[in-house]
Amino acid sequence: MDLTQKEKAIALISNAVSVYSLYQERGKIPQNTSMIDFILKAIPADIKPEISMELVDTVFNYVSSAHNS
Repeated sequence: MDLTQKEKAIALISNAVSVYSLYQERGKIPQNTSMIDFILKAIPADIKPEISMELVDTVFNYVSSAHNS
């Protein structure tokens, strides 16, 4: 079973959110780098059309709540 482009986007956003958080905690990311900038740099070009602020917000909220429970 292959993943859809949207499923791939969700997986990549989730991974980027986690990596961004880890890098930020360790001081390995420049202070002026926003999460959305980091995500957009981490997403392959063929997946970028699937990315929207709404999708990023939804994934971020889910990942944050899952880690906090």
